[in-house]
Amino acid sequence: MTGIKQRIGHVPKDQWTDDHREVFAFWGEPNAWEEGSKTNVMNVMGNHPDLGKVYNIWGKHFLMNNTLSTRILEIIVLRVSVKANSAYEWHNHVGYAMNAGLTLEEIAAIRDFPEGGDWSKIEDAVIKAVDELIDENNVSDATWETLSAEFDTKQMMDLVFTVGHYVMTSWALAAFGVGIEGGADAIGFDLKTSSGNTPGKTYKPGEKEDWVDTRGY
Repeated sequence: MTGIKQRIGHVPKDQWTDDHREVFAFWGEPNAWEEGSKTNVMNVMGNHPDLGKVYNIWGKHFLMNNTLSTRILEIIVLRVSVKANSAYEWHNHVGYAMNAGLTLEEIAAIRDFPEGGDWSKIEDAVIKAVDELIDENNVSDATWETLSAEFDTKQMMDLVFTVGHYVMTSWALAAFGVGIEGGADAIGFDLKTSSGNTPGKTYKPGEKEDWVDTRGY
């Protein structure tokens, strides 16, 4: 991406140890143990294997094993991406959100909240919770009451920690200068791609046999 100043680069291959390879290969990319990851974030995390390995385990819970529905998860991540101005997370999660059934119109309404969007009461409260956590460092009593009427304790905990995880990740991506991968058809906040094509579904690690191919790099 233009405008990104890389501050932490990729570890040279001749310096890789098994610890580096564990970071690169964690998500099951083909040949990642031998050739490294194709994702910029994993290559940067390889600079600190002890951190990279626990970050992967932690992050997998929120992305793959969250007690919240995938639709709710993607609403959260997209709203965090907007609030944190994370082009990297936005680009990746637009495709995930579409795979979870969100339309481009709904994704635009997440970006523009509270304008537009025909949200259910619980979805509206989820977006408000993201904003409150980021802006006020807490969830208001009214929003908590709405959420906890439908979500159990584990889901409430996952909601708060999911917001925190993706804010933390957005900070790291910005501070380290991690840009969208070369070859990817970058999706902007305007929901236009670099090529002018309409954004399409992408798949999470292992979700489909050809999940890597949907990313375009």
